[in-house]
Amino acid sequence: MTTTRYAIQAEGLAKHYGETKALDGVDLAVPQGRLLGVLGPNGAGKPTIGL
Repeated sequence: MTTTRYAIQAEGLAKHYGETKALDGVDLAVPQGRLLGVLGPNGAGKPTIGL
């Protein structure tokens, strides 16, 4: 069985600005050697994932 190694792995990310939810329950797993691009509309929380 092959075990995947991750460069980045996070589960259940959440970020609030006051009463505003920017992220709520976001899971992210990026295998080593892969590139990641995050796409979405304005206000979707893309930069917040990088905090």
